[in-house]
Amino acid sequence: MRFAITLSDRCKPVLDVFVKAGWEPLKVFCTPVDHRMHHHKASVAFAEQHKLPLQLSPMRERDLAELADMGCEALLLGSYNWRVPDWRPYLKYAVNFHPSPLPLARGPYPQVRALLEGRKEWGVTCHKVGPEFDTGDILDQEKFPLGEMDSHQVLDIKLQLALHRLCHRVAGQFERLWAEARPQGEGGSYWPLWSDQDRMLDFRRSTSDLLRQIRAFGDFECVATLNQVTLFVHRAEGWTEAHAFQPGSLIYSQAEQLLVATADGMLLISEWSVHTPGAVTGRGRG
Repeated sequence: MRFAITLSDRCKPVLDVFVKAGWEPLKVFCTPVDHRMHHHKASVAFAEQHKLPLQLSPMRERDLAELADMGCEALLLGSYNWRVPDWRPYLKYAVNFHPSPLPLARGPYPQVRALLEGRKEWGVTCHKVGPEFDTGDILDQEKFPLGEMDSHQVLDIKLQLALHRLCHRVAGQFERLWAEARPQGEGGSYWPLWSDQDRMLDFRRSTSDLLRQIRAFGDFECVATLNQVTLFVHRAEGWTEAHAFQPGSLIYSQAEQLLVATADGMLLISEWSVHTPGAVTGRGRG
């Protein structure tokens, strides 16, 4: 089947598996990236290597018309920040690969909240592209367990492996799965993107809660205020112990290590940075 795809590098397994299954790519759509939440170096390189049209601007109706003229049958959404126009007058199929076990956690980036809430299971879903984000009929899902200590990076890898397994099934049985797709039903939920406040470390909370928060945000980093200085926290360890310090007190500072009192113990911050107007310092160097 001939197809176009929207892509970031996190979702490149979609492209790789469908091409290996014999599908023919015609065009790649990418969005501008921040090199933190999304990257597209490998996706752009694939398009250039295979001499495929590459578009970094929002998809318009005329783009869908051009795809139809090229003989495109399907649009695969691997990652895309913009709304896709109504594809039905132009293409036979359009599916999205969403990083949650739908209908739970519709929305732009549910992974962080999944870890914050301590979910025991997560998944990725292939569904038809409908008028509203992440609401179309489900072709197939791949679920997997989440561990108590899983970090953002671990979840990201688990999602990519699950996406690879899911795409193998979808690419090989696409028309049957499309015909048998089931409605998501009632009880779905929408998870908006986190706010800056969600990243703030409140040292009045337990050490375990703070460590979970740091694991959940990963490379996006949490934010802390120590001695009226704002820090961006990338990595920390901690433990529980009785103490008489006020939560948030800086107990110890040496080289790159900052020891901070929590409600029930200590948090040892080992990777951090200070952002000041006009400058960004390196990790662990104030």
